[in-house]
Amino acid sequence: MSLTTAGALLGLVFATGVLLAVLWSPPLRRVRLEERLSPYLADAPQPSRLLASGTAISSLGAASRLLHPVLVDAARTVDRLLGGARSVRRRLLAAGSPQSVEDFRVEQVIWGVGGVAIGILVAFGLSLVGGTVSVVTVLLFALSGLVGGVVGRDWWLSAQVRQREERMLAEFPVVAELLALAVTAGESPAAALERVCRLCRGELSRELRTALAEARAGATLPAALQTLAERTSLEPLARFIDGLIIALERGTPLADVLRAQAADVREAGKRALLASGGRREIAMMVPVVFLILPITVLFALYPGLVNISLLTR
Repeated sequence: MSLTTAGALLGLVFATGVLLAVLWSPPLRRVRLEERLSPYLADAPQPSRLLASGTAISSLGAASRLLHPVLVDAARTVDRLLGGARSVRRRLLAAGSPQSVEDFRVEQVIWGVGGVAIGILVAFGLSLVGGTVSVVTVLLFALSGLVGGVVGRDWWLSAQVRQREERMLAEFPVVAELLALAVTAGESPAAALERVCRLCRGELSRELRTALAEARAGATLPAALQTLAERTSLEPLARFIDGLIIALERGTPLADVLRAQAADVREAGKRALLASGGRREIAMMVPVVFLILPITVLFALYPGLVNISLLTR
């Protein structure tokens, strides 16, 4: 590393620190509403720690008090730039996460900072291999790491939703058949749901347990089930909940409907498995065509090519 490059990097770090110190100084930092009201609410009792939900900021330990304003403001900036708060809230509910949109944005900021650190380390590693350090390369890798970290957290949330819905879809036939068995035995739909929630362990039974808890808290059971259907994007589960709601509101027979829905889901699972097998079979052709077949042809033709080259000498 040359002296000019090292001086430029040190000057950039110093200028960044001075800029942050000036922007986050009390005269320039924007005063929020809670900061204005906090002196007048100092005697208010603090909420119990048992009721506090674990967030990405509180998991940082003692550094959370120092980093809290910076992370919250950075999370608000990311939310303004990216938008889509409604989509994030819907996916958080579908993933069964207790986080809020602000907590998710804070995690995106943390992932972005980690991406910046990884990008800088990769840039310095490539620079050590090449023997020169380029400021432009470091900045490009840092920016790529920042974007990759923010987008990667969003992608991971979508992946969590997809994996959870796959688990719910795998549990659905068993839950539907147990409900059909309980209803056939003479229990009401609500009692059958309670029995299935006691017997089953999984994502779908957890969602049904949440719906029953909402119903006990004051909401009607059809409204709680409808809220459950709105949290997921699974069409078989939506039809299943519609059947339960119709049975609760109109008193229609439910056992045959549940059995038919369970059979439909099993058939859909078989079709999805066959489709996945077909895609994997096509993917298996890639190493066969581009790796095994050329090597086989090379082994078959190489002795003849050697003999021809010896004869032409």
